[in-house]
Parts: sequence; C-alpha cells; structure tokens
Amino acid sequence: MRILFLHNNFPAQYRRIMAYLGQEPGIEMVAGTLGTNQQSIHISRINYAPHREVTQQIHPAAAPMESAILNAQAVFKAFYPLKQRGWVPDVVCAHSGWGPSLFIRDLWPETKLLSYYEWYYHPTGSDADFLPGDARSEDDDVRTRMRNAPILLDIANMDWGVCPTRWQASQFPDHLTSRISVLHDGVDTDYLQPDADATVTVGDKTFGVKDEVITYVARGMEPYRGFPQFLEALAKVQKERPNVHALIVGQDRVAYGRKRADGKTYKEHALATLDLDLERTHFMGLVPFDTFRAVVQISSVHVYLTVPFVLSWSMIESMSCGALVLGSDTAPVREVIEDGKNGLLVDFFDTDAIAARINEALDKQKKMKPLRQAARQTVLERYAARNLVPAHRQLIVDVANGTLPRKRQD
Repeated sequence: MRILFLHNNFPAQYRRIMAYLGQEPGIEMVAGTLGTNQQSIHISRINYAPHREVTQQIHPAAAPMESAILNAQAVFKAFYPLKQRGWVPDVVCAHSGWGPSLFIRDLWPETKLLSYYEWYYHPTGSDADFLPGDARSEDDDVRTRMRNAPILLDIANMDWGVCPTRWQASQFPDHLTSRISVLHDGVDTDYLQPDADATVTVGDKTFGVKDEVITYVARGMEPYRGFPQFLEALAKVQKERPNVHALIVGQDRVAYGRKRADGKTYKEHALATLDLDLERTHFMGLVPFDTFRAVVQISSVHVYLTVPFVLSWSMIESMSCGALVLGSDTAPVREVIEDGKNGLLVDFFDTDAIAARINEALDKQKKMKPLRQAARQTVLERYAARNLVPAHRQLIVDVANGTLPRKRQD
C-alpha cells in the first residue's frame, strides 16, 4: 500500500502512525511538506513551496483562501513528476486548512483522501469572541468565517475525515460530520508515565517531586492559553508561599490569537506590571521532549488554561505522567477532566480562584494522589497510543480499500 502524507509541518499529528506503519512490510510512505520544515522525517520526503506570497491588495477575507490555493498549487507541481512516472498513492492523508490537498483529485482522480480536521471557525460561540479584551468588528467576523473555505473544499473532496476530540468535531456543522471519525492521535503512555525520581535542573537549582513546583506548558505565551491569568495568579501564590517555584515552558511569542497593540509581548507586559519573584519564576523556553516529561513528572500542580479551542497535546501528556492538572473550566478541557475526579477545574478568568486552587493543590498533595492516579487511568483508557494508533491504521486501510464504515467509528 502506498500512503502519501501532506502536512506543512510534517510529521506533526502523523508522527505516531508513521512510526507504526514503518514497522509493517509492504507499506510505502511518502511525506509532502514545506521546504522550510526543518523537522527530521524518516520516510521519503518531497518538499513543496508556494511560488509567491499572498497578494497584498487582496480582500482580507480572501487571503486564507489564496494562501491555500498557493499551497495546493505547490503540492501539484512538486508531485506532478511522480504522477508522470506512474507513481500513484492508494490513499492521501492530509491535514486540512492550509490547502495542500485541494488539488489532489486533479493529480490522482481515483486516489482516496483521508483528511485530518483540527478546527472549524465560528465568529461567535467558541474561541473568537471568548476573550473580552478582543474588540471584534463585522469585518473580523467575515474573515473568521472565510477561514473555513479551504476546509469546506476538503470536506467536499474527501472520502473520509478524522478529528481528534469530540469538542473539536462538534464545531463542524452537523450535516457535514457523518463522514468524520473522532479519533485522538494517542499518547505514548509507556514513555509518559510517573517517575518519583525525576529531576529538572534550571540554572543552579534542581527540583524533584518533593519540592513545591507549579508548572505551565504552551507553545507560546498568549491569552488563548491563559498566560496572563496564570502569571497574575502565580504572583498571588508567591506572596503566600515562600518556597514555591514555577517552571514555565514555551516561547515568548503568540502562537494563537492576537499580539498586543503596543508591540510588547505578553511576557514583557506581565513582568512590567506584576510583582513576580523572578528568582522563583523560571522561563525555560522550548525544551526537548525528555525535559518536558521531567517537568510534568515533578509537578506539584500543572496549570492548563485555554479558551474554547483546540486541546493541547501537553495536557493529556501531563495526565499520562500522573500530573495533577488544574484546567480551565472550558469545553475542550471538560471533555477530559472531571473536577475532583481526575483533575481540578477553575474559571478561566478568575485569577483569585486560580490562585486559591493552586494553593489547595499544594496544601493537599496527599489528598490529591487519587486524582493523579485517575488522570493517568483516563489516558490509559481513552488516549493510549497503543490502542489508538492501530485504530488509525485500520481507518487508513479502510479508506484506501474503499471499505468505509457505514457510520462514524466513535
């Protein structure tokens, strides 16, 4: 079986299924990705690159669609020589939204298409209007809605789709979801497990499970992931607990949402306005995955805040390591965490409540042990890669063979 993966930042969501299929004889895999992608890819790779930027004077609402077309055109040009040589994939597994799979039917009309969907955009009711400080106009709403254009084209072209969580799948119109399976990417629960001997060294300090350590992990430092609220709550906790330290993993940038209008980063603004003890606030930047694992293994309480948006891998990975997660009481988190059962929930905006729940977690570490155990059990039962990756493999095979399920497999 020949499988073509398309993702601007491959391997991304396809990392585990790629490794799994690589152990199976008779499977040929090729990855199409942006030439600027610097990640290691251990299968055949073909780069694509848009030949120009989006037109500067184009209607702003049309810019995402033109960008998707440019990506699709680049993919077509990159793979056309393979088509000319008679190479035909049995199935294309493509991440939807950036456009790489839009012209796949024009390259290989008979090839099956399995699309990966992360998000369907809404001007209201989910992420776009959740943060009160984001003043939105009708133009913003139009631009948000139009971001769905390449996604809708993928839905029209696909043979089947997959989405990682029920919450994310629920964002799609009901009449478009009958051929989209809810199937998480999976977490390596053997690698990501509790370790009482784990340590993390930052500068001249080394931390272990006996220390009071608050952890926070995100790609960036932005309101979408509750970074301002976390630091404000942290400042309150530090005043009450002289021995508490915070380990913060992520880059000083905005990965999702808007930048500050004054040009400052959210970290710069927080440091200028909050009374944080910087001797006990450790910004670690991006770290290797081994270090991330150790961070959440030693965590006394792991704070994960998000607007109603795509759920981060890191939250479930933290739970797999037995971390006590204090999560925002928002829909994507509630799908996984039940307050007081396998973690704690708190109002996204209430920094006093966030600080109080952090203190509660630190004060009652023994009482919280069953929640840690339940968190890992949740991951073992619902998100373990050993169960989900074979399910992904079977879905790929079914799509490639045209033996599609009659209804969603979730």
